[in-house]
Amino acid sequence: MFPALRILKDSVARSKMHPIPVIRLEDREDGPWPLISEDMDGEPGWVHPDVTSTRVAHVRDNGKRVRRDQLDVPASFGDGVLCLIDRNGSYPSACSAVPLAPNKLLHTGPLDTFDKTQAGIYQIDIPEWDYPGMPHPLGRLVDRPDDQGRVWVTTPHIKQLERLHRDGHLAAPVTIHDSWTGKANESLFKPFYAAAREARTQLVQAGGEPYKNYKTRLSIALRLLWPKRQEQRSPFWRPDWRMSMVAEASVRHWTVAFKAVQEGHTLIALRNVDAAIFWTPKDTPPATYRIGTGFGEVKAKFISRGEFIPEGDD
Repeated sequence: MFPALRILKDSVARSKMHPIPVIRLEDREDGPWPLISEDMDGEPGWVHPDVTSTRVAHVRDNGKRVRRDQLDVPASFGDGVLCLIDRNGSYPSACSAVPLAPNKLLHTGPLDTFDKTQAGIYQIDIPEWDYPGMPHPLGRLVDRPDDQGRVWVTTPHIKQLERLHRDGHLAAPVTIHDSWTGKANESLFKPFYAAAREARTQLVQAGGEPYKNYKTRLSIALRLLWPKRQEQRSPFWRPDWRMSMVAEASVRHWTVAFKAVQEGHTLIALRNVDAAIFWTPKDTPPATYRIGTGFGEVKAKFISRGEFIPEGDD
């Protein structure tokens, strides 16, 4: 059994910044904590506007009836096939360098500029985005603005928007209307990432139940950064850590897809934090992706026009 939760706990405990892994019950209804939601992951759920997506019935080999996506690619896209990209270990990979505030989040209010030495949550205007064939960098966050057209985001998305403005893809810099921040650290989860990477190298070749167990325990440990029910026993209660980690995975996923689009590849769909679909010649995935079994690498499958998207299988 891969002791993922214990390794994550030890990873935090060894930090010299004296992290606060659990926010006290009496403090959770005030300050920044009610502002944090699952929407802050910024996960994309995008399909190219010229492509029609439908759900079709499918029967698994075990007889279970499920529904799968089928993408109708118009003839104007020319000859090609659907190239399905599946990123390996998006969440544990994000743990290698996710910017977090290990200690308390203090109310730092409106900011003239983003301070790289700080991390936390930020209230911003949704920036305009009109790059052809590429979804908004904030993913599903853009569908949930408040009455003022603003959203709360974590540090990975602020850093992403800063880069996009610096590179000329956003017309205006990010305006930070409010913030809760603390001293930033990008290595809090790094020992956990290193242990997960080493274990994957050993288990991915063997496959079977040990590898499935490893994946399940990784997922459970990272979800327990923000336990939602009292019966879930966890050494953590840090919603900002959880959502920053997922946002980091989303940003990395979006960034590699954007590089492919910039190089002339046609993106058909971008989903979750690990699934991208391109329209390419057969057996030619975009060169921006590294094919392999390690963290940060991807698997590539090819299906013909009109076929449904098969179930993901690691």
